[in-house]
Amino acid sequence: MAHHPLVESLRGKLIVSVQAYPGEPLRHPETMAQMARACELGGAAAIRCQGLSDIAAIKGRVEIPVIGLWKEGHEGVYITPTLRHAMACVHAGADVVALDATDRPRPDGRTFEETVEAIRAASDVLIMADCMTIEDIRRGVAAGCDLVSTTLSHNKAAIDTTMDDGPDIPILTQAVSEFPDAAIICEGHVHTPADARAAMDAGAWAVVSGTAITHPTSITSWFVDAIK
Repeated sequence: MAHHPLVESLRGKLIVSVQAYPGEPLRHPETMAQMARACELGGAAAIRCQGLSDIAAIKGRVEIPVIGLWKEGHEGVYITPTLRHAMACVHAGADVVALDATDRPRPDGRTFEETVEAIRAASDVLIMADCMTIEDIRRGVAAGCDLVSTTLSHNKAAIDTTMDDGPDIPILTQAVSEFPDAAIICEGHVHTPADARAAMDAGAWAVVSGTAITHPTSITSWFVDAIK
């Protein structure tokens, strides 16, 4: 199976998710761009980020690929929920657009497959399928997505986890077994170097870590809880 050169460049590498939550002091495009550049210097192979301003700022600061998404809302399909959101990420400069790959209803009435098809027709951007279940992973592969990720498998935000919550190795192992030639990405709750190593040993094409690298509020809380 032939992969796009960008996808090949991520094989065996670390992708860092650089995001700040609403109301947090680091939630500013320039701050996120500085954080992204620091991660690039540390060896990150790509940056995953959310929001049009952050995508544009980070794209202008780093030389590695930018995986962009646009979150709107907090329930249901909120990761790049419509074609409009996806194309806005493209225009902001994303090299890859990540979107929810579940079969849940979308605000614009399109299915996941219809959204992917429309993105393909309108641009040459690569597509990352953010999955919750093995059925979602199958859907992402069948739709021809360039990257298929376990992003949503825990069904809760990384900010709501503890340092002891690890990645979903079982779903990763099943996905790699079913689709040995696909670019299956392990994302979600990769909180330690050991977690990242475990994901790679399980066959992940690449690993995404975010909270443990770029979210000081969570990291601080882990240390505070440990010494109580």
